Formats: sequence, C-alpha cells, structure tokens
Amino acid sequence: MHQNHRRPQRGDATQYPKKMVCGVLLSSISVICPCTTSIYGSKRSTKIQTRSCATRRIQCSNSGPDLPLTTENFQNDASMTGGAYDFERATTSLTSLSISSSKKVTLVRHGLSSWNEESRVQGSSNLSILTETGVRQAERCRKALTSMHFDQCFSSPISRAKSTAEVLWQGREEPLIFLDSLKEAHLFFLEGMKNVDAKERYPKEYTTWREDPANFCVNGVYPVRKLWGTAREAWREILLSPGESFLVVTHKSILRSLICTALGLPPERFRAIDVNNGGISVFNFNKRGEAMLQSLNMTAHMYNDHVYLY
Repeated sequence: MHQNHRRPQRGDATQYPKKMVCGVLLSSISVICPCTTSIYGSKRSTKIQTRSCATRRIQCSNSGPDLPLTTENFQNDASMTGGAYDFERATTSLTSLSISSSKKVTLVRHGLSSWNEESRVQGSSNLSILTETGVRQAERCRKALTSMHFDQCFSSPISRAKSTAEVLWQGREEPLIFLDSLKEAHLFFLEGMKNVDAKERYPKEYTTWREDPANFCVNGVYPVRKLWGTAREAWREILLSPGESFLVVTHKSILRSLICTALGLPPERFRAIDVNNGGISVFNFNKRGEAMLQSLNMTAHMYNDHVYLY
C-alpha cells in the first residue's frame, strides 16, 4: 500500500525537541538570549536579567520548569572569553601539600645536540653536546622569553641541557639550579648507538623501547616507569621552591614524563606527547599543586622573531 509522505512542518514536536538554553550573567548587565525554545510545538523567548552585583555568574537550565537553575561563582576578573577560571580539585595534586601561591612553570627542551644530529639514542649520557644549531635555537628561546619574568631557573646538569640553560639564563642575576631529578632516562646499552644499529643488534629490546616503552626492561629495571617517579620528585622540588614563575630546561623523555604526570597520564601514554628541540610548554598550578596545561610545544620562535607574553 502506497503512503504519502509529507515534509515535517515547523511546529511538529518530533522535529523540534527540547533544547538547552544557557545564559551568561555579568554584573549590572542585561543579557537577552537571541534564540527561542520549542517544546512540543510551542515557542517562548527567554530573557535573562541580572541584578547589580560584583560577582560574575553562569546559569544554565534545560528550559524545563521542573529543574532549577544552577549557579557557579567565579573569583577572578579574567575576560569571559579568555582563559579558564578556577580548577580547584579538578586534577591531582603533584605536591600533596598546599603551596604558598599559584605558580607558572615554563618547560623548555634543550637545543639540537650532536647525537640528535647523528640519530643516536641519547639517554642519560653526557657525551652528546649542544651543536652550533642548538646554540642558535637556545638563543631564539632566550629572545622569545625576554618579556617574561622568572624567579628561578631549574636545569638538568647533563651537558646539552646545561648549555641551553646557560644561554637562556644569560643576563639574569639569580643562579641556575641544577636538579638530578631533571636528568634524562637511563637507557643502558642502547645509549650512544645509532638507531639503525640498535634496531639491528637488539631488535627485541629496541622495538619494545620504540613501540611499547612502558614495558622496556633491562635487568629488571623499567626506565620509563622509573621516570614517572623521577618526574613527580622534580615537580615537588620545583613547586615547593619560593617564587611564582619558574623556567625549567631539560630533555625530551623527562619532559614527556613531566607533562604526563601533571596531566594524570600513565607511562603507557609516554609517546602520546612530543616536544621539539627548543619547544616551550607552559603549566599553571593552583595552591593545591594541581596542574593546568596552558601551552604545549610552542615553536613559533624557531621560525620568526616571535616574543611570548603569557
């Protein structure tokens, strides 16, 4: 039997389901939602009026008469279209202690090294040194951060990171602070080998390191899993130091673990993060030691004279 199909009309309840309406309330400002809601064929406009008040609020409702509005108060004066407001209890504390003030931590990977250039496995070896290109990259980082104030600079004591930090910290009065907890992962017999040779000589171990790093094991030691503990130690040392803005210069693997531990990611996510030579990442921390990632692997300064101000 042939049926005639009609095109759904604007008033059909099945065509226009209940919609969510959200209103933003600002002190002494009236906001009118430009849209209308349709519930089972009826339409109504929603007007949101504020009273004079110094507190900014956001109210959201599903437009249903039986569900009340919920309100969240914000305690700062940032633009409503700017960064996130507060993130208290939103993430895991990296200090397990309250800290004196909120903190900003800028992470920088060292410039190009000799073993980067030769495609060798670096690890914790101190034999790989900063190349001329690496020095230029460090100089670009320094210029890109000239408008930023840092209370302290923490660095790995390993040569390629140490040299990068010395360039970055040039002209600043405070001394560099070297932390063993910022050293690169120890990769045992793979260190110093060219990647192509390591893959041929130790195919099982090398493949595990590249494809399943959390389970890369040498004599009962899991370097990446161990790195997670080292990263947490580094975060505690940095965040419990006096000051509010810190610069940290270190290596790719420890940077991955610093970022992942701050975000609550396990060792299995080690290769989910990548950081270029000279790449800059930024974290904000509240007084509970909880992290919010602001920027990841910024590299604009490597290609032009970009100066950061954040």
